Amino acid sequence: MSVGTAVITGASGGIGAVYVDRLAERGYDLVLVARNGDKLTQVANRVRAKTGRKIDTLSADLANASDLARVEAFLRETPDVTLLVNNAGLGGALKLLDSDVDQMTSLISLNVTALTRLTYAIVPGFVARAAGTIINIASIVAINPESLNGVYGGSKAFVVAFSQNLRHELAGTGVRVQVVLPGATATDFWAIAGRPVEKLPKAIVMRSEDLVDAALAGLDRGEFATIPSLQDSELFDAYEAARQAMIGKLSTATPAPRYRIATQPSSINKNGDRTS
Repeated sequence: MSVGTAVITGASGGIGAVYVDRLAERGYDLVLVARNGDKLTQVANRVRAKTGRKIDTLSADLANASDLARVEAFLRETPDVTLLVNNAGLGGALKLLDSDVDQMTSLISLNVTALTRLTYAIVPGFVARAAGTIINIASIVAINPESLNGVYGGSKAFVVAFSQNLRHELAGTGVRVQVVLPGATATDFWAIAGRPVEKLPKAIVMRSEDLVDAALAGLDRGEFATIPSLQDSELFDAYEAARQAMIGKLSTATPAPRYRIATQPSSINKNGDRTS
């Protein structure tokens, strides 16, 4: 018996393909979305033979407006979807001066625009049914943007901020939101981004299977933010506590004292310096 239907974007390889395997094992029927139809079919056939689950494929380039609209329509019109994994994305490892702005624009289209529109498409149905789960795949560069390309880091910071607001707005509706922040993961992401994974220290690279298993364990634990590589969870707790401590203090009618311009009369001394 199915526990519902999960839609997974970027499902033809890497993290997405592992989600296909793991969610099928958990009893989900699946709809797989990615650009490469042949690879999607291979993944679907493999997991279908292994688990016996119903698996459909939807070949679509989510950076293309018409393809994205097709997937949005599917999400709006398919009431048995209970889980959306927003995994599709592009990476970037090159510095600003070495990267192409058109490629960065395409990155934003996929990492930000597509994720946003797919979420907008599914949330009304989830709220109406008072049930549903959204898993957004971000990255540790969301909180460490200095480590890779700044546009990539900015796009993943958006995913985290968007997920935080989703959790806030959907509280009490029965809809769950999880954001996953992978570190370096052994997928073809790195080769596409311009830095093959083989060139990274092995000690910082996690297998995609371990990453997804940890992310699902975090989901089972009821976590909002899951960072599989972070050994000391208290560090993130402190990070979040500091953020929460600023809330309510970030907007006031007057500037903080350190920004007040001195109003006492001043004069110029013989060295040409202004003094109070």
